[in-house]
Amino acid sequence: MAATISSALLAFLLLLFTTLPSSMSQLQVGQSVTLPKSDVDLLEFPLNLEYLEAEFFLFGSLGHGLDQAAPNLTMGGPPPLGAKKAALDPLIRDIVAQFAYQEVGHLRAIQSTVKGFPRPLLDLSSSTFAKTMNEALQRNLEPPFDPYANGINYLLASYVIPYVGLTGYVGANSKLMSARSKRLVAGLLAVESAQDAVIRSLLYERAWMKVEPYGITVAEFTGRISELRNKLGGSGVKDEGIVVPPAMGAEGKIPGNVIAGNEYSVGYERTPKEILRIVYGNGDAHTPGGFFPKGAQGHIARSYLGRA
Repeated sequence: MAATISSALLAFLLLLFTTLPSSMSQLQVGQSVTLPKSDVDLLEFPLNLEYLEAEFFLFGSLGHGLDQAAPNLTMGGPPPLGAKKAALDPLIRDIVAQFAYQEVGHLRAIQSTVKGFPRPLLDLSSSTFAKTMNEALQRNLEPPFDPYANGINYLLASYVIPYVGLTGYVGANSKLMSARSKRLVAGLLAVESAQDAVIRSLLYERAWMKVEPYGITVAEFTGRISELRNKLGGSGVKDEGIVVPPAMGAEGKIPGNVIAGNEYSVGYERTPKEILRIVYGNGDAHTPGGFFPKGAQGHIARSYLGRA
């Protein structure tokens, strides 16, 4: 089911892109083009999430990160904390490895368009994910949640990350000024959305499985994680679990929610400030923490540091 959904989504987006005018139909990576300063800031900001996803997926599937896979893309930034190879079955490992190399490509695409910045310090330790899960479930899980312990834990941890980035791309698109910037973001959003659809599909297939030893279903985990992100983001509902009350499902008619969307089944958007509130894990864009213990990088993220 997951492969069917993601393949259909990608096929549709590829068809859409082939109908664009020839001047926009291909991203000219590496071409020297002067972009508006606001576009540069908006394109650099998601590098934070792309670094995070690349390291998590590379380590989880292959046991090493960008320092081995593509050291030039780190631009000398510090290695991530606590990341390691996960105990995954062959299918999930193969899917995650594909995601990993896709994220490497995203980093190349952005860094070929704007200057970018060195990889920020990332905390991908089990304890960071355990804290997130404890806050989502409003209880201390025993033993502490370990994203690298098995496939279902890793998928739940993966649910935590890519969706935040894709909502950021949706939010950035309307603020971009140049066609080149919009084309890049559209292409990145297409693949990020497909990744999220695959993750959600794999979890939906296991929705009523209980995550051991906690006795909590996969569906409840996703719902609680989404509720936490809504709370941290501070801008209402922009996140939904894989099973929702029917009134929240597509056309208000169905509880299955393998792809999240608003009342019109249109993707939610988030601002950089909302994203920082979520990835810092504290609801405050001015105070680093969570996955970014020293804060995110780029002009937009740094502009919040030190501001009351």
